Amino acid sequence: MRILLVEDNIELADLLVERFRQEGHAIDCEHDGRLADGLLAHARFDIVILDINLPNRDGFDVLRAMRRRDDKTPVLVLTARSEIDERITGLDSGADDYMVKPCDFRELSARCRALLRRRSGEAHNLFQCGSFSFDRGAKRASIDGRDLELRHREVQLLEAFIGNLGRVLPKEQVADKIYSFEEAPSLNAIEQAVTRLRRKLEGSPLVIRTIRGLGYIANAKED
Repeated sequence: MRILLVEDNIELADLLVERFRQEGHAIDCEHDGRLADGLLAHARFDIVILDINLPNRDGFDVLRAMRRRDDKTPVLVLTARSEIDERITGLDSGADDYMVKPCDFRELSARCRALLRRRSGEAHNLFQCGSFSFDRGAKRASIDGRDLELRHREVQLLEAFIGNLGRVLPKEQVADKIYSFEEAPSLNAIEQAVTRLRRKLEGSPLVIRTIRGLGYIANAKED
């Protein structure tokens, strides 16, 4: 998943960025509320993890601005503010979830997955289509019970395509979903990653096709 972390505690931010990257996610980080608001007005993420006590603009204001723009990106508020009134304010301002620091990273990661499932209408982590299965939590894909050896980037691609079955994804949009701003990939790198994933999916009902001039489309065919 493509994540924006808005957190002014540098030490905590670096730790969370490292942990999410180890899980194979693309994550960008912003430490200032006003800069985060500006970034969110022009870029799209799968999920935003948002602190409240931020310099220049607090997290509640950033969140309200997103919702005024009709930005429906799931937002998980992660803050030291634990009072019930603040939780209510956060949720009523448009937050989809609210966690109080300190928190267990495993729970944070699981809550992010749950928010993405909710957005795509899935009730659990397991995607099953005929002989093909993919566990979003374990990052494990298999065909006929045989595990596929996927790299982190291929897992990200797989998640992006499964979350957008039947929709054409331009290459630029695919890049936005799997790379952070720091990585700046070429379109050739996207093509190579998709080609590798296709090879590993051969024999499965999940098919990724190239739509000339438009991008890629994934379809899942039941056996």
